[in-house]
Amino acid sequence: MPPLQGLKKEIPILSSYREKKHILWFTFLPGSFIKNKRGTLTMKRLMRKCIENLTPYPPGKPIEELERELGIVGSIKLASNENPLGPSPKAIKAINENFNNIHRYPDGSCYYLRRKLAKKFGLPMDRIIVGNGSNEIIKLVVHIFLSPDEEVILPLPTFLLYEKVVGSFGGKIVTVPLSDFSIDLPGILEAVSSRTKIIFVSNPNNPTGKALKKEDISRFLHALPSDVVVVLDEAYIEFAADPDIASAVELLDSYPLLVVLRTFSKAYGLAGLRIGYGFASEMITDGMNLVKQPFDANYLAQVGALAALDDDEFIEKTLTLTRDGLEFLYSQLDRMGLEYVTTQTNFFLIKTPLGAGETYRRMLGEGVIVRSMESFGLKGYIRISVGLPEENKRFIRSLEKILS
Repeated sequence: MPPLQGLKKEIPILSSYREKKHILWFTFLPGSFIKNKRGTLTMKRLMRKCIENLTPYPPGKPIEELERELGIVGSIKLASNENPLGPSPKAIKAINENFNNIHRYPDGSCYYLRRKLAKKFGLPMDRIIVGNGSNEIIKLVVHIFLSPDEEVILPLPTFLLYEKVVGSFGGKIVTVPLSDFSIDLPGILEAVSSRTKIIFVSNPNNPTGKALKKEDISRFLHALPSDVVVVLDEAYIEFAADPDIASAVELLDSYPLLVVLRTFSKAYGLAGLRIGYGFASEMITDGMNLVKQPFDANYLAQVGALAALDDDEFIEKTLTLTRDGLEFLYSQLDRMGLEYVTTQTNFFLIKTPLGAGETYRRMLGEGVIVRSMESFGLKGYIRISVGLPEENKRFIRSLEKILS
């Protein structure tokens, strides 16, 4: 195999775990092979098989780079379910006041943030864990519970990270198709076997925006075997307008292996800081703390999150903007005769006659970034986030243009 083009990086390798003082240096060519005095090693031989089979998460390019490539300016991004209002003003103020402290390591226990969350949700601090985004907590759950070849049940389609994390730990993924864009809880129950260790449920579900009622979740939990871990990911729960769709935090005592996840990335507008949190029994949080990295939630993220929790006015403004935006977008799509999936979140699916990929490309040419759902298996759909009023109007104008 010829070496790939690119930078060479010299890194050390231990000749064996028993000979730690003998360090060999070799040249690493990414994606190719390694040569040292003991011979040639391929990456396939070195890499764990479960890692070799993973697919990298497809990150989007920065807006500035897309504009440069396409020769456009003033693009809008409606692809990542972000808060179009930006961060909480109280969070911005707190962060600006604390820049002089970033030479210090952050509080590894997130004491003050956990204390405020405990007061807000009426739970003991020891039942709350904070991470570098809720993504980290997803990984912690899999890390402490999943052994190779044990099964994890996922709705399909759902948040792509679940599959990636489970695969990286050698778990076997069992998928249950959605029913009319909603998570099929009876179908998940039927899929449970003696090998099932974890079930992931995104509520509301990403990418469809559909949500489960609290009473349905309660019945589901009580029908499960008592040794199955259930992760309820409530990243978008603040947006749910249906009063029957409530957080599962109140169900923690009735199902000891329940983990409920939340984030500051969406409604609170702190996606760039990467901070999330979760609720679970003390035995689960104790287990996660055994493998959790120190100082994972950075200092400014903790400061911003603390302040954001006090900004009820900003949350209300966000929810009003989202609901008004959805009402406008629904009405315009009805006028255009396009199908869409109603949502309990700040994003929703639109069926397009051009197909997902072509619609994405044409909208990109108009300076409007949307999300193609091809990677989720929904080839006829795009997903858009609710934007500012003018962004929503521009989206409709651009969509009409490319479809005309």
